[in-house]
Amino acid sequence: MLTDEEAAVLAAIDEAALGRTLLELISVPSVTGSAAESQLQHQLAGRLEWLGMEVDLWSMDLPALRADPDFPGTEAPRDEAWGLVGTTPDGGDGPTLILQGHVDVVPPGDPAAWEGDPFVPRVTGDLVHGRGACDMKAGLAAHLAALAAIRTTGTRLRGRVAAHFVVGEEDGGLGAFGTLRRGHRGDACVIAEPTAGTLITANAGALTFRLAVPGRAAHGSSREQGVSAVDAYLPLHRALAALETERNRDPSPLLAEYPIPYAVSVGTVRAGDWASSVPDLLVAEGRLGVRIDEDPADARADLERCVAEACAANPWLREHPATVTWPGGQFAGGRLPEGHALADTVAGAHADATDGPRPRGRGATYGSDLRLYAGAGIPTLQYGPGDITVAHSEREHVSLREVVRVARTLALTVLRTVGTK
Repeated sequence: MLTDEEAAVLAAIDEAALGRTLLELISVPSVTGSAAESQLQHQLAGRLEWLGMEVDLWSMDLPALRADPDFPGTEAPRDEAWGLVGTTPDGGDGPTLILQGHVDVVPPGDPAAWEGDPFVPRVTGDLVHGRGACDMKAGLAAHLAALAAIRTTGTRLRGRVAAHFVVGEEDGGLGAFGTLRRGHRGDACVIAEPTAGTLITANAGALTFRLAVPGRAAHGSSREQGVSAVDAYLPLHRALAALETERNRDPSPLLAEYPIPYAVSVGTVRAGDWASSVPDLLVAEGRLGVRIDEDPADARADLERCVAEACAANPWLREHPATVTWPGGQFAGGRLPEGHALADTVAGAHADATDGPRPRGRGATYGSDLRLYAGAGIPTLQYGPGDITVAHSEREHVSLREVVRVARTLALTVLRTVGTK
């Protein structure tokens, strides 16, 4: 049953304004590390100020963050990063709920694969198409709509709401890391990543690895005089496939629905510098899936052991072993503590806001900012509009009706978590 106060807030969700906000957010090409990423942070700071929030917008000290032993790594080049937190001025003795979302998006890839410009949102019926539509501009729009409805009704909160809008999630979590290092905290956190009507209460992790495989150069016409780094790499590729099978023998029940919960994937392979030369170096980069509760150091050791054993079994690699390094994003796993009230609160809010069943809980196979908040002792889950299976693709889209449902759920979650006066 909704209270009168809750019903008033739900009635104040402005669906038309929410739709306009989503289109405006998609129109900013805020690719990770780009100037537009910073531009969007400044635009969102203005929106949070308009909502009457106390705004902290700051330029992050990148050298200091990179020197931190717990720095999560990055992949995209950048010269700057802006942090943004807006906090409601209301509050007394109630808790603080964080509504978190990342503003950066991955590059659109081949423009010819899209129907039109990926940063000019296209609406077909109930669906909005464009890069970042579901990952995760829709989640940001839902956060803003929920906060606007609470402000419109004049609802006074017993606790506080803190909007953490962060950069650099796609390549490691720089923004969330810097926000937490600045001292912004809360009693619970909801990240509006696309969850397709479910609650994500745990994430697997992912570590970026690089293999450098040596060969011996020779003229292509006398290739027998050399050793191709491509040929040398092949037993390592087979060993990585065997490692994936080994690491997926007993996955967490939260990930049992996924065919490969902890994937090992090679994403790039580069070898040689001349077509008629035997290549003397191959560099392969990929991602190693990390178990939910696994120490990333143990996962790294697992892959390094696999590579060392494969090298020891190969006559060439035994004397010229491949090297393993760990550049780029480093995502640990993370989870909401079992039985924590946040999951029940969001599930109940979803059921009441949609007049439907409670959403099921599950885990996700990808890394996210969840692990940084959970690692800071802040109970965190993911709940947001869209389906992760279309994210990072030219098919990316989101349902406007779903964005509205999530905004309604978030509004109820705020009221039921921080309380009202």
